[in-house]
Amino acid sequence: MIAPEDMAACRAMIRTGSLSFHAASRLLPARVRDPALALYAFCRVADDDVDETRDKAAAVLQLRDRLELIYRGRPCDHAPDRAFAAVIEAFDMPRALPEALLEGLAWDAVGRRYANLSDLHAYSARVAGSVGAMMCVLMRVRDADALARACDLGLAMQLTNIARDVGEDAREGRLFLPLDWMQAGGIDPEEFLADPRPSPAVAAMTAALLQEADRLYRRASAGIACLPRDCRPGISAARHIYAAIGTQLARLDHDSVTHRARTNGRQKALLMLRALSASAATLVLPHAPVLHARPAPEVAFLVDAASRAPVGQRRSDRLLAILAQLEANDRQRASG
Repeated sequence: MIAPEDMAACRAMIRTGSLSFHAASRLLPARVRDPALALYAFCRVADDDVDETRDKAAAVLQLRDRLELIYRGRPCDHAPDRAFAAVIEAFDMPRALPEALLEGLAWDAVGRRYANLSDLHAYSARVAGSVGAMMCVLMRVRDADALARACDLGLAMQLTNIARDVGEDAREGRLFLPLDWMQAGGIDPEEFLADPRPSPAVAAMTAALLQEADRLYRRASAGIACLPRDCRPGISAARHIYAAIGTQLARLDHDSVTHRARTNGRQKALLMLRALSASAATLVLPHAPVLHARPAPEVAFLVDAASRAPVGQRRSDRLLAILAQLEANDRQRASG
């Protein structure tokens, strides 16, 4: 399905660019692991292309064009693009899912801020919930309950990332903490971005993000029983490895302004063993009430898109609107 040289390039990218996923992927069966690595490589490239350039609008528009070529079956001469094109064809990947990711990256490009936790969930749904839904597609799982719980896992992981990177993001001019939380904590967003410093109020917001992530991790755990048996250990490992970042951050008194929480190789190995045990337990206790909980409102569109067999491929009005905004901004800068 994926050319060997392209697969090797994707593995190398994930080995150095996403240590937590690379560790967890070792527990996935090869039929899922290789397309998953290709998926993550494309997502990694997309994220880096936007993060690591000053002209973020142009980077997102270029990604739009690359995704268009991928869905036409004529990807750019780039290993992640070719590999992702093979994945899309083999698994009939609904276009709405990678387009949701692109929409989230566009929000980054325009410097969107988030008024409250629901708005932050909407962002997390696009940049991470979409990946959870795509992983289900790779496992040939299109059950709505399983998809909802996979999106919960994506939300939890993204909130963990945001909590871990408060200081790093601020120093890059990015702000993801909900604005109503900042107002309640007496923190002016512009002053914090100009001089990010740890404080009890920032630590409290970081702890609140992790508390919400923990709630979502618990919901996500119920969905693991819906996955193919040989896929459960890998997904359980990803869940435990990411949740452990929050545990490490708590040990730093929730100071992610001057510290960056991480897990080492030994901790990852122990967490993978725990994942093997946890995934076996799902065979006995499927947690039915949580499993059948309605999807979070912010991810419902992802569940809907992934649970139905794709009927054509059309762009969403939301994505078209924000891409139009990016193009207008780009033209304005060029004429200025």
